Order: sequence, then structure tokens, then C-alpha cells
Amino acid sequence: MFPVGPAPWPRLRVLWALWALLVVLLAPWRLWAIQETQECTWQVVLNNLESVGKNDAIDHFVDQELYTVDKVFDLLVDAPIDRDEVRGLGADEWERPWSCTLLGSGHLLTISLQTYLGFPYYLKINYSCTGEVSSEALVRKGHLTGLKPVVLVTFQSPVNFHRWKIEQLQIQMEAAPFRSPAERCDAEEMCLMSWYTPMPIKNGSVVMRVDVSSNGLGPFIPNKRFHVNINGFLERGRDHELQFTVGNELFHLIPRHFVNVPSRPLWYTVDQTPVLILGGIPEEKAILLTDTNFKDFFLVELSIDSCWVGSFYCPQASFTATIYDAIATESTLFIRQNQLIYYFTGTYTTLYENNHGSERWVRVLANECIKRLCPVHFHSNGSEYVMALTTGKNEGYVHFGTITDGLVSFKLLPRDRSVCNAILVSDYLVVLYTIPEFIPDARGLEFLMILGTESYTNFPMVPKGMSYNPYNNLLLIWGNFLLQSFNSENFIYLADFPKELSIKYLVNSFRGDMAIVTENEEIWYLLEGSYQVYQLFPSKAWEVYISLQVLQQSSRYAPNETMVTLFYEDNKLYQLVYLIDNQQGRLIKRLMPVEQLLMYQQISKEYVLERQGSHLTLSFSNFCPFTVMRLQELPNPQIYTRQERYRAQPPHVLEPWGFHSENSLAVYQGLVYYLLSLHSKYDKPYADPVHDPTWRWWKNKKQDQDYYFYLANNWRSAGGVHVDMTSYEKIYDLKAENELPERIFLDKGTSYSFSVFLTTRKPEVQHGPSFQVLSPVDLAVVLADPDCIEAMVKEKVLVNRNSVLFWVTLSDKRSCFDQGISGHHLMKTSMLVKVLGSSGHCFQNTNRGPRMQSNLMVPVLIGCPPGKRLAFDITYTLQYNRVQNKHYFDCVKVDPEMPCFLFRDIFYPFFLIQDLVTGDSGSFQGSYVLKVVGGGPTLDTIKEYSEEEIYRFNSPLDKTGSLIWTTENTTTTEDLAFNIMSHNSLGIEWLCLENSPCHDTIPHNIFAPEFFFKVLVSNRGVDESTYCDYQLTFLLHIHGLPLSARRAFLILLVSASLFVGLVILYIVCCLLSPYMVKVCNILRWKINSIIGLESNYTYSTPSDSRAFSHSGTMSWRSSRLNSRVVYKGAEENKAET
Repeated sequence: MFPVGPAPWPRLRVLWALWALLVVLLAPWRLWAIQETQECTWQVVLNNLESVGKNDAIDHFVDQELYTVDKVFDLLVDAPIDRDEVRGLGADEWERPWSCTLLGSGHLLTISLQTYLGFPYYLKINYSCTGEVSSEALVRKGHLTGLKPVVLVTFQSPVNFHRWKIEQLQIQMEAAPFRSPAERCDAEEMCLMSWYTPMPIKNGSVVMRVDVSSNGLGPFIPNKRFHVNINGFLERGRDHELQFTVGNELFHLIPRHFVNVPSRPLWYTVDQTPVLILGGIPEEKAILLTDTNFKDFFLVELSIDSCWVGSFYCPQASFTATIYDAIATESTLFIRQNQLIYYFTGTYTTLYENNHGSERWVRVLANECIKRLCPVHFHSNGSEYVMALTTGKNEGYVHFGTITDGLVSFKLLPRDRSVCNAILVSDYLVVLYTIPEFIPDARGLEFLMILGTESYTNFPMVPKGMSYNPYNNLLLIWGNFLLQSFNSENFIYLADFPKELSIKYLVNSFRGDMAIVTENEEIWYLLEGSYQVYQLFPSKAWEVYISLQVLQQSSRYAPNETMVTLFYEDNKLYQLVYLIDNQQGRLIKRLMPVEQLLMYQQISKEYVLERQGSHLTLSFSNFCPFTVMRLQELPNPQIYTRQERYRAQPPHVLEPWGFHSENSLAVYQGLVYYLLSLHSKYDKPYADPVHDPTWRWWKNKKQDQDYYFYLANNWRSAGGVHVDMTSYEKIYDLKAENELPERIFLDKGTSYSFSVFLTTRKPEVQHGPSFQVLSPVDLAVVLADPDCIEAMVKEKVLVNRNSVLFWVTLSDKRSCFDQGISGHHLMKTSMLVKVLGSSGHCFQNTNRGPRMQSNLMVPVLIGCPPGKRLAFDITYTLQYNRVQNKHYFDCVKVDPEMPCFLFRDIFYPFFLIQDLVTGDSGSFQGSYVLKVVGGGPTLDTIKEYSEEEIYRFNSPLDKTGSLIWTTENTTTTEDLAFNIMSHNSLGIEWLCLENSPCHDTIPHNIFAPEFFFKVLVSNRGVDESTYCDYQLTFLLHIHGLPLSARRAFLILLVSASLFVGLVILYIVCCLLSPYMVKVCNILRWKINSIIGLESNYTYSTPSDSRAFSHSGTMSWRSSRLNSRVVYKGAEENKAET
């Protein structure tokens, strides 16, 4: 874009300025009217924990670790927060240690949830208005008038769906007002204030969109979108200052880096890239790097070795430090300098279980001569891709790079011979299309179908590149021409593009339009589905637009400017431009006004001067065939867009002005974290009684809701914070806006319907025998894959309203997709709704400026939609089994999360199809195959079975006596290998035959043996009602298993032996007890006699022999007497017996 226009800026002719004024004054119906209301806009920055309340603090998303907010929750002693339940503890359960892992949905959390965690950043929200100096006063005014920003955070789905669950997740939060403590302000109560919300993160997502809107109170502020992405190429140094891992930041933009430097394309993986890079800075190994889509940016000098490896097979005319090609993917950056390729993987702990971040730039394909590095715009099969084109000795080969979880690998394609050599071999390579040698002669037509019979000019066709859109199958071949094809066989030449120009690169929105940049920096525009190419710059329309910007004294345009790159963001075309104004250079991102330029082109070309009386008037021709176009009868979007949305509001604070403190913001962090953690762990095999992730949070506190409300109303809530249980929920009933959704997911046989209302300009009436009103407008629906989807359009002419109503129904034809896992391997296609003859001519005025109408392109994804799952309906299974078996016996040790089933009872399983997006939950009516794929007597001893074991344990054809279960159903798979079950099945009978793993299970206590079966349920190949391949793996606890005959006989024998032995022992004891008593008495008498004799001998002396003799005689008589008495007592006892 150097220079800006055909005439230098200081010499802009007054005529063009007057022409711009005439356009504004005489075509008010074409332009957005200038209103007296102030134009306000949202301002959002990222703040870490230490920056909260600081006025000018702006942070970048670097930290990815969570922190604990347990201390502030300990203050909420009388609040609807069940601490034990939050910690994941049950009754009589000890608290477990925890390891901090970020929120994710692909796997269960490894956090035991014993603590509340907070996110490392907040979003700080303000707003400003044109003409107002003090934004602080505006914010205070907004707060006092009831304004509260509403923040909607959208998490981008991950690339690697093998590791993380594919889902479209959003959380809607209301911002909390916070008074800045940085400065004291005695004159005003509020001083400086802002609004804050937590900035949540989740595993598998590094790209977040933040949409800020108003709650409807206070000033009118249009919605605005911000991109808040994690930057894995920044790290904190020892002094906690941010520094780049890829190189060193340069703090000055030098004009020679940008002035009169050719623009270059911005390459990245669409919708998945958190950090964008742009090379092309002359003679500098530096790149522009941004994590906010160039809202701000860094100039970074890369720490690469800059080697020049030239050889006879890789000729290099000269060496340069310039980074020519730069590609950004979800986690990895690629660059090309000379013939060398480097890559650097960022540090993203939210993407990998183990960090794969690089410590330095890694050189790949060191022995190859690379002439171009090309991007692959879309990821596939859980990976991203790049292509390196070779020259020199390997000319004609492509090194195809694959990036999976930050790990990079390359393979050489084709494998056998190069493309150059393979062209000569007809059976090796199929020639798709042969480009003509010369440019066709269109003879005044807008386009020309290439059939081989047309005439050609003397201008040679010089192809330079190709572009492919997987949604509408549009293949573009470009150079000094434009060829397009929707089937890669029949090509159309677009004659509006001048053959004297040469295209440098294309910028595709993949939503129905694209921009073209030529070698001399001209910008052209193409609507897919049409054949007219519009010149945007330079043009008369551009000069009119620039004149208007000069009159408005816009700071985004300058006399000397150079375009750096052109790219699409949120379906809008943006420029990155280097401006020099007043000898000061700056790099800005600005919107390319495509709609305004097309409007100005139409006005400047199609006008006439008509004489009315004594003066001339301007009249403009309007080529739009309708005046009003509205979309009506749109269905609720969530069932088609698959967007899951949660709502969270800040806790109520007991503060007169409603301002939050750091503690209440920390409580807000913990509540948002726990809400998302409930979402992540809800994907479990056993279905809850209530199909809602938040049910478990409040199920024990709902009955006390009025009590907590009473405490809050009387300012008695603990910690000065009141948590409203109704403020944290999942939203299932989003209403449709008056526009088509961003994308549509179609399952097998499903359809999407809406209506288009058009008010025409000139009705056409056909008179005759039958009075008939003809529709002056025609609606066309273009399908990219008519073999896979079909569209039906019905028309109704509304004569009294001069309008036409079209009903459009898009349906899947059940023919182009096999079964797949939810969200995996979806087929890309699209639907284009257009009003014939209106492309580039119809615009709608909105508060954001004019918007193009009549071309509505919607991507359509065919397959199993995200957010649908199969769950074990344990509630109904228990109820039905209790009725059928007339009883139910649970395990001795009851586990409410995994109830037991008795072995001898017939087992009747039931399953649910749960829609996590719409909240629908119903019985699974399709067919499925049930297999036992693992098991063990305890949870710790569960083992996975091999394929051979799975066949033997589950197949009715097994002859080895290894079956675990059987059923009376006779329906089997086509190979007769497994039984096919359904909700009407006759139930499962447990067998555990001799060679099965559950046979002869050894009991570990006095109770019957137990066994845990790992069961796989899948409908793949047996259910034709859906594209979804439902796969559910869950544990089934069976108790009361019988023992084997041998073990039972052995236990019986041992038990009988012990019993008989005890009986015999008892009889023997009864027979021998008298004798034993007698022996004991005799033994006792002898012991007493010995003790008595020893006593007498001890106390007698020789001088008292007579006394001794007398004493001995008396003692002997006494002993004899005692002996008789004892013997007599024994005789009496024996007689009684």
C-alpha cells in the first residue's frame, strides 16, 4: 500500500473532497447516519493477582498454574458451601493429598477437590466515549446508573481430540465493581474504580474469545470482542520480569523495517493459534509477535544461528538474515531463513501432560534445500501440518510436517519418485487439470468456462499458487489470472481480474469471501459464488473514503503509510499498516472498510443528473432487488451450534456501595473454578439422577436457601459475602438471534429450518385469465456437497406487503458419513443462501456500520455432534431389576456411587443418551453390543483382557467354556461373534464358566465372593439411527458369586471335619470330666499337704519335741478329716450326675 492513492496526500484535489460531501449529503439512505449520541467502546486488559486495583497495569497471559483460595472460603462458615463435599470426601473418609492440575474435559481431574482454586488472572473492564476526557468519571457514572458489564468467555476446542474432549464451551460472567486502593480520595466516595471478572482457563484450550456486552442499563455501549490467548513463548525471569524464550525483544520500530517494504501473508492454523508471527523484516532476523491478534505486538530478534549452508546441490545466490516464511500453529512456530527451517515449541501446560517446550530453536531438514514453507490452514486427525517445498537435488518433493502435542516430525512425499518425474508415468500420478498455456479471451464476459474450445490471447498464464476451501470445495489457481472450480474438474476463468497484474497472495475468510493482494500492493475482493472481482485499493471509492477520514481527523490514516499484511478476524478484513505522521512512525491494526468501499463504488458509478426546474439534482440507481431482508423462525441455536454455556454471577457483598474486596473477588474465582470443575468431571459412566452438572453442588443445601437469604438480608452472612445458589447454573434455553449460526452440526437424518423474508422494490403482476403475482426476487441455496445434504425451498408471495417469504430446510441425506465418536472426524461442507442478482449490491445499516446482505454462507459439519454421550442409567436399572427379580440385595459395604448386583439375578441394563448441550436425557432406544473387556476381584486387581480373551469371554460361539455371561436374545452381529442387545432385551444371565476369570473367585472374608467387571458398550455397526459411535466403559460390581464344585466340596469337607471334631471333643470332655475333677482334687490335696508339711517343719524346734509331736499328730488327723470331707463331696457330685 505504498503510496496510499494515485495522488500524493498533500495534493488531494478539492474536487474529491466536495464529491465526498455530496455523497454524504445526497445519499443518506446509503450511509450510517451520524447521531448525536456518544460513541462508547469497551476497554479490557488482563491483570494478574498483584495488579488488581492498579490503574495502568497490563499483563500478558503467561502463568498457567492455579493457586489456592482456601483461606477466604474458610471464613464462610455459614454459607451454602459444603466443605467436605467440595473436597471430594465421603462419610468416614480421610482427606487425601492433591496435585494441582488444570481443568480439563478429556480426562477426570487428578485434583481430589479438597481445596478451592483460583485462576492466575482477572479481566479488568472499563469503557470510554468520544469527546470525554475523563474515563474514570464515565465509569463512576455507569456504576451509579446500574451498568454492569457481562463477559462471555468462549474456549476454543483443542486440536488433539485424542487427548482432550471436543466441546464448544462458554461461561457467562457478570463483572464485579472494585474500588482501586492505589490512591486515596477524600472528596469522592468511589474514587477510581473498574469492573473485574476471573479469567478462567481449561485444559486443551489456549485460545479464548472474550465478548463484552452491557446489562442494558446506563449508557449504550456496543458489544465488543477481545482475544485473550495464552503466550507460551514468554517466561518470567529471576527478577519476575517477562522475557521471550524465542529471542530478545526490540523496543524500537525503525522506519526502514516497514517503509516501502512489500506486504507478506500472515500464516497460521485457523481458529487454533494463540500467538501469531510475521516475518519479512529486511536484513533482520526478527519477527512481529502478538498474542492479541495485533491489538498489541512485540518486535523480537530471534536467537537462531543464521547459518548459510550453500552447496552444489543447493545453490544460494546471496545470504540474508530476513525471515521469509513464518507459520504459527497451536503450540509451535515455524520459520524459514534462506534454505533452513527452524521450529520452536512453546510452554503450554494446558495442552500437554508433560511439558514439551523448547529451550532453543530446533533446525530441521538440515540436509535439504527448502525454497518455500507453506501452511495447512486446518488441523485434522488431532494434528496440525506444514509443507516444505524443496529445490536443488530433491526438486519436486514435499516434506510434509506433522505437529502433534508440540512434537514435530517430517516425511518425504511422494515416497517413490518426485512429482517432476512422476508426471511422465501415467500409472503413477493422475493429472487433475492441465493449466492452459495462454490466458483465454473472455470477449467482454465476466467469466468463461474452460472447455478447450475457447480462443486465447497472447498473454501467457503464469501460475504462482493454489488455494482450497474445504467447506465449499472451492479450488483457486492463481497467478496473473484466476481459475476457480468446485469439483476440481471444471474450471471457470474470472475475466474481471486484469491479466496485466500478478497475484502475490490470497487471504481467505473461509466464510464466503476473500481478499487478493497483487505484486504492486493492489487489493481486490471476491465473493465466493459470484464471478465479479472488485478493486478496493486503489480506487475512486478509496479516495472518497480517505477524504471522509480526513474531514473527521481520523488518527488511523496518514499521508505516508505502508501495508504490512492483510488478514481476516471474526469474518472482517483487517490491515496491519505502518503510518508515518509528523515524522513519527507507528504500527496499527485497522479495519478494511469493504462494505463502505463497495457502496461508494456503486454510488460513484451509477448516478445521473436530472433537471428539476431550474437546477440539477443527483439521482442514484439502486441495484439491490430488495429493501428489507430478515431471517425469521430460527430454531434455538444450541442444538445445532453445540455451544455449552454456564452462567456465574459474583457473590453479593455486604457493602453499602456494592464494591467488592480482594477477598470477595477471590471467592468469585473459587466459585467459577468449581463450576467448571463440575463440568469437567460430569462426563462419568454412571448417570446422576438429575441431568445437570451443578446438581451435586447444591443438592444438600437447597432446602436451606431461604435461611441463607435471610442472613444476607439482615447483613449477617459470614465473611461479608452471600453466595446465591441460583447464580451458578448451566443454560439450556438460549434464544436465536436474527442471524444464521456460526456453524451447524447435523446428525444422521436431522434438518435445520428457517425462513427468509424479503421486501421487494417493484412487484411484478401478471394479468390474464388467472391473476398472479410473480416474485421479483429469487432465492438460491448452493450446497457444496449435494450428494450428502439437500435443501428444500418453499415460496409464499405476500401481495399486501409487497414481500416474499421463503422457507428453507437443510437436511442430511444419511449417505456420506460412517459412525464416529462425538465431535471426531466431522465432514466439512457448507450451505450458501443468496438472493440472485444482489451480490455486492445490498447492505444493511447497523450501529457498527454497513453490513453486506444477500450472501449467507454457513459451514455445515456432518457427523456425530459434540456434547452427546452414552451413560449407564443406574437409577432405572436398579428400579427395573428390583421389580423383575422381586428383590434387591446390595453389597454388605454399600457404595452409593457403584451399587452391587446379585450374581444369581438376571441383570437388565439400561442406558441413557444425554445431550450435554440442550440438557435432554432419554432412554437409549438403539441396538448395542455389550462386552466384558476387563475385570478383577478388587478394584486394584482389575486387568485388561486381550482381543482373544474378549472373544472367548463374550462370544456365544465360544467352545472353550470361558463365557462370563449369556442372554436369551438370538440377534447377533453379522459374523455371529457377539450378541446384539437393546432396551427390550431379555436380560443377562451371569455364568462365569470354568475357564472364565470370574470362575472360582476366592472370598477374602466370610461373605460371598465379589467381582468387578469392566464393561464396554458400543453401538458401532449395529445401530443405524445415528452417526454417533457411542462407546461407554464402566465398572459393574457383582457379588454373591458361587464357588467352584471342587472348592465348594473342599470347603464343605473342611467345615464338616471341623464340626465333627468339635462334637467328638465335646462328648469326650463330658465323659472324662468326673475323672478329671478327681485327679485335680487329688493333685490339689497333695500340693496342700506338701505346703503344710513344709510349713510345720519350718516353724518347729528340737527343744519342743513333744509339742512338735502333738502338733504333727493333730495336723495329720486334720488332713485325714479334710480328705474324707473332700472325697465325700466328690461322691455326692457323681451321684447327682
